[in-house]
Amino acid sequence: MTTNTRLKYIIGFIAALLVLLAAGRSLLAQIGGEPDGAKSLTGSPRGETGAPEEYESSGGRFKIVIDPGHGGKDPGSAGASGQWEKDSNLALAMKLYELLKGDPLFEPRLTRTDDTFVELADRAQVADGWGADALISIHGNAFEDASVAGTETYYTHPDSLGLAEAIHGKVVAALGFPDRGVKEEKLKVLSLSEMPAVLVEPGYLTNAAEEAFMLGDDGQRTEAEAIADGLRAYFAGGGADPSAAG
Repeated sequence: MTTNTRLKYIIGFIAALLVLLAAGRSLLAQIGGEPDGAKSLTGSPRGETGAPEEYESSGGRFKIVIDPGHGGKDPGSAGASGQWEKDSNLALAMKLYELLKGDPLFEPRLTRTDDTFVELADRAQVADGWGADALISIHGNAFEDASVAGTETYYTHPDSLGLAEAIHGKVVAALGFPDRGVKEEKLKVLSLSEMPAVLVEPGYLTNAAEEAFMLGDDGQRTEAEAIADGLRAYFAGGGADPSAAG
């Protein structure tokens, strides 16, 4: 066998081996392997909570977009003390962001980090463009009758009901405000979002007692922890470490 013939034989053998390796990897992927860098967790059956049976997020973390309602030229409602809703929304959103940032289950992102006006469509686009797993819009309620109080959570698409119920239950339990329920409402920031999306109204800023709680550092931390607990309950059945999930 000449040197050139031997070299051609070796090159042909290596090429055939590479083809076999590629085919084997493809077969493994088809029979149950997960793509590199992906992590899936089993959630609740759709029939029970409205959530899909399986969730998937790159890097093993679920992408959560936190949307502090209003901002800039849109101040939102004025509370009993005269403070604007946009400010308390941002303060709560920042606390929730920090909590989720320190949780190995989540990767959070904010639609605004300062007193900036962001169009509703652009808020939804932050989540859609990023491929988020959930969007949480933070608001504070208001009504002309200052005695009205309580926690409300809104959703638009049926597939968001499970997320709304999970978060609402945790917030009501943690705050102890009257339970005003989970409500279906066609809200633009939710209707434009392509993933489970909810709008949370922890309490009424026009109710002096609830506003005092919602503006306080401890109160905001309690609210943020409750929302985070709701996300854990929705995505991992109570906060399981994603590295331990199948």
